[in-house]
Amino acid sequence: MIKMGQEFSSQIQLSLSLSLSLCCIASFIDLARFQEPTNKGKKIHPYINQSDHSFSSFSSETKMTMGDEGRSYTVDDALLALGFGKFQILVLVYAGIGWISEAMEMMLLSFVGPAVQSAWNLSSHQESFITSVVFAGMLIGAYSWGIVSDQHGRRKGFLITATVTATSGFLSAFSPNYITLILLRSLVGLGLGGGPVLSSWFLEFVPAPNRGTWMVIFSAFWTVGTIFEASLAWIVMPKLGWRWLLALSSLPTSFLLLFYKMTPESPRYLCLKGRTTDAINVLETIARLNGTKLPSGILISDHQIELQNIDNPSEDTVLLSPRKNEVETPKGMVSNLGGISSLQVLLSPELRRSTLLLWAVFFGNAFSYYGLVLLTSELNGHSKCMPHKLETEKSQDVSYKSVFIASFAELPGLLLSAVAVDKLGRKLSMSIMFFMCCIFLLPLTFYLPEDLTTVLLFGARICITVTFTVMYIYAPEIYPTSVRTTGVGVASSVARIGGMLCPLVAVALVHACHQTVAVLLFEIIALLSGICVMFFPVETMGQELQDTVSSLKPTNNV
Repeated sequence: MIKMGQEFSSQIQLSLSLSLSLCCIASFIDLARFQEPTNKGKKIHPYINQSDHSFSSFSSETKMTMGDEGRSYTVDDALLALGFGKFQILVLVYAGIGWISEAMEMMLLSFVGPAVQSAWNLSSHQESFITSVVFAGMLIGAYSWGIVSDQHGRRKGFLITATVTATSGFLSAFSPNYITLILLRSLVGLGLGGGPVLSSWFLEFVPAPNRGTWMVIFSAFWTVGTIFEASLAWIVMPKLGWRWLLALSSLPTSFLLLFYKMTPESPRYLCLKGRTTDAINVLETIARLNGTKLPSGILISDHQIELQNIDNPSEDTVLLSPRKNEVETPKGMVSNLGGISSLQVLLSPELRRSTLLLWAVFFGNAFSYYGLVLLTSELNGHSKCMPHKLETEKSQDVSYKSVFIASFAELPGLLLSAVAVDKLGRKLSMSIMFFMCCIFLLPLTFYLPEDLTTVLLFGARICITVTFTVMYIYAPEIYPTSVRTTGVGVASSVARIGGMLCPLVAVALVHACHQTVAVLLFEIIALLSGICVMFFPVETMGQELQDTVSSLKPTNNV
């Protein structure tokens, strides 16, 4: 008992020092942010004919006739007219590679932990800590990168995250000791926290009617990553070991860096920041690749529509005053919003209820999903309680077959998501699947044969895949463009807390012969998550994305 107490005390000290290090990194990021170039004196409205700017600088599709001056369109109108075509497919593939790489880095945790424990004679607490530090890094990264991408653009956000993830992931394969491995895996987690930036970036190119279906297809890349990682581990681990698995799993992230220069910025973000000319250039590229045309008229943002309706709904003065509307940044979407200000916006009367419920559901989703991933190897590897020494000897005997089979559960989960998300809606789909997950988990409170355990985990994995997929569709939809990646990033940070705690349940409790307690805890969290979903104030199925907080209705009645 004294020895275990000393080990646990050392783990707490290591956790505190690591958390302080990560916080310092996050603070550095917050202080050393890129400065957006000011628009004063530089940005000229693309449709105003001035001495040094004429219509000739734009393509024929965007030239206006005198009859078009009174017409306008938003980014949503433009995306609807341009349709989903070749351009969006290219964006989907690029963002999908990032999603594959994140899934691989998360999936390998269930393989590397037992292998490192056996190789370095680690305790079960130390093994769990290898997983927990990744989630600790993701907690800080998801919040930090969300703010960076909302202030300085989606492209800058995922450039930094891809660089950190690829570098740290590859170097962790050469870790000489446990401490080095912990530090490098925490940096991997810091980079992986930028995953929501890519999903929001892709979402902002998709027309509203197709959004649910294509976001499910985007989520399929996660499933591809989990299956590929399970296959890779099955091949690599027995012959080459865990170091090769870490090195090979870091390669997909490098592809994001190779093709980074070809990626466009989100036109919705550009329009929100007053960079209308840049937004039109991106929309023209979409039109050219998709073989369609932009609507005629002036491209405006939701904020400009609000100003037009408030000041003078019958005149075009708001649209035709570029220095006011493009240089000045409206309240609620200030370009230099800091971390505290962003949190205040997320907890404003318009967003408070949605934000708090979203945090609860993200926590439950992550706790349940990653817990099921770890339980697949733990329950099948330790189906009966065994003495500590025997457990240590068998800790490396991961059932790759069971993990591989359970990974395929995400395929029917995605199919269910694709059908339900635009048929039943986001809320009903998630609540039903959370409750179904509870039903599949209930028999696991008892020790069962390996095959039956795999079947039940397969069913539970299907359900939690649906909730995970639909949640990542729903979350960006409830937030306006001005705080979208920050909102999803903070929610993802809360989810990482669930990810940090689940190894203590999936590994420590099962190892300590408390399988019933572990499974019941998963039951309670999944049940509460399903109830929280029922209290979400809005159903976003088929709705257009909003750009500003002021365009939302207050939903603070929790």
